[in-house]
Amino acid sequence: MASIICGSLAFDTIMNFEGRFAQQIMPEQLHILNVSFLVPSLRRDFGGCAGNIAYCLSQLGGTPLPMATVGLDGDDYLQRMRAQGINTEFVCTIADAYTAQAMIITDVDNNQINGFHPGAMEQAWRTRIKARSDIGLGIIAPDGRDAMVQHAEQFAAAQIPFVFDPGQQLPRFDGAELRHFVELSSWVAVNDYEGKMLSDRTGWDTAEISRRVRGLIVTLGAEGSEVWINGEKTHVPAVTAAAVVDPTGCGDAYRGALLYGLEHDWPLQRCAELGNRLGSIKIAHRGPQNYSVDRASLGLTA
Repeated sequence: MASIICGSLAFDTIMNFEGRFAQQIMPEQLHILNVSFLVPSLRRDFGGCAGNIAYCLSQLGGTPLPMATVGLDGDDYLQRMRAQGINTEFVCTIADAYTAQAMIITDVDNNQINGFHPGAMEQAWRTRIKARSDIGLGIIAPDGRDAMVQHAEQFAAAQIPFVFDPGQQLPRFDGAELRHFVELSSWVAVNDYEGKMLSDRTGWDTAEISRRVRGLIVTLGAEGSEVWINGEKTHVPAVTAAAVVDPTGCGDAYRGALLYGLEHDWPLQRCAELGNRLGSIKIAHRGPQNYSVDRASLGLTA
């Protein structure tokens, strides 16, 4: 069974600040903020939510079908995915735009300041979801606003269950729109900050949101994650990482694991346990797609 992964494909420019943002930003001077961070290390990685999730799911042995857009500079990304055995039939090239670009500065406490140029991502609405016998799941990860709205409707029309993962695009939607997303989706996945915003905007608390879907996942970083089913919460403990190197893409690795479990009809708690493990593997490596998975050590079939 394959999973359609709607979201961005992006190039990530990742920089490391060898200090703490809190020591450089003066709260009383925010109205005239003018801050420069010296970043001795810089690298460019393949990223974007759809790419990161597809990478993880492929590593686990799943079948990702990323549905996304790249720009005139996207050939290297497409070639890389194909070399990894990832099907790119649903990736559209926009000839008059650049591939989305993320500029990320991380401090020593793993806090991040991000800048994002959407580029070709804003035209992701051009791609369409249709029912197909080999497609059994989907996810709506952060993407162009119109694409997220249309893909949710298309998943529902095709009767394909999907995960709603609004991520950093959540603030672009009002309460009515977010309630509609929840009502169309089968599962919702958010981090704890996004979960609070989702509750505030919809007017539904966490328990109520979980009653409207098959399950709600709330990731808590180093504290693990929560699984909410029909108003009942189960805490799933974190897995200690071998090293804490780079948090970029940890949430996407978690969601790739979530899709793998759902593809195999696992209980949601077991999906969350695998998600915590993948997050701990990813955080020990720089970049969102530079880790490898030993499936045998995870208890997965070869």
